[in-house]
This record gives sequence, C-alpha cells and structure tokens, in this order.
Amino acid sequence: MHSILAVDDSASMRQMVAFTLKGAGYHVIEAADGQEAYEKAKGTHVDLVLTDQNMPGMDGITLVKSLRALPSYGRTPILILTTESSDEMKAKGRAAGATGWLVKPFDPSKLLEVIGKVIS
Repeated sequence: MHSILAVDDSASMRQMVAFTLKGAGYHVIEAADGQEAYEKAKGTHVDLVLTDQNMPGMDGITLVKSLRALPSYGRTPILILTTESSDEMKAKGRAAGATGWLVKPFDPSKLLEVIGKVIS
C-alpha cells in the first residue's frame, strides 16, 4: 500500500483529501502545516507528498525545497494542491522541485488520476 503525506492547514480540506485517498486504498499521513509535514517526513518515508501552498509558518514551496534537500526525498513525487493558479506561482513550484500543481477545489477522480501517474 502506497503512503501519502497530505498537508493542509484547513482541517476540512485534509479530511476531504484523506477520505478520497483512503477510499482509493492509500495510507494517509496528515500534517497541518509545512513544519509538521517536514518533521513527519524526516521520521518516515512516504511515496508521495500532497501539499497546500498557503499555510502559516512554512508554506508549500518552502516545504518542497526542504524535502528536496533530504537525500531520501530527492525523487519522491511532490504535488502542490492549492487555490493559487498563477503561472508565476506554478513556476516557483517547479523551480523548488514540485512534480505537479493542482488547483482547488479538486475533482477527486482527477486527483487520483494524477497521483496514479506519478506515484512509484
């Protein structure tokens, strides 16, 4: 079973994402912000990280950069799921090392389709 680290400061968004992912057979680890996600990621390896961009403390792009600096996360798919849709923000995400960018509100079937394509 693949494990996914789902990161969002909105509890309701984390619940919707976790419900979708668990329903598809994934093991889900939740984090409420980038710092919590980073600490959890250091303690265990996951197969994919799905993170919000706009969060207090450590935002999604900073989390991507921090995870990419860890040897064990050099090739792990990292998707940013956010309300941000500007080309500038997407470019920053790519530059940080994000694998892909999805815009909220998300379509559960589209989310699972993208995850299925990038997860190893």
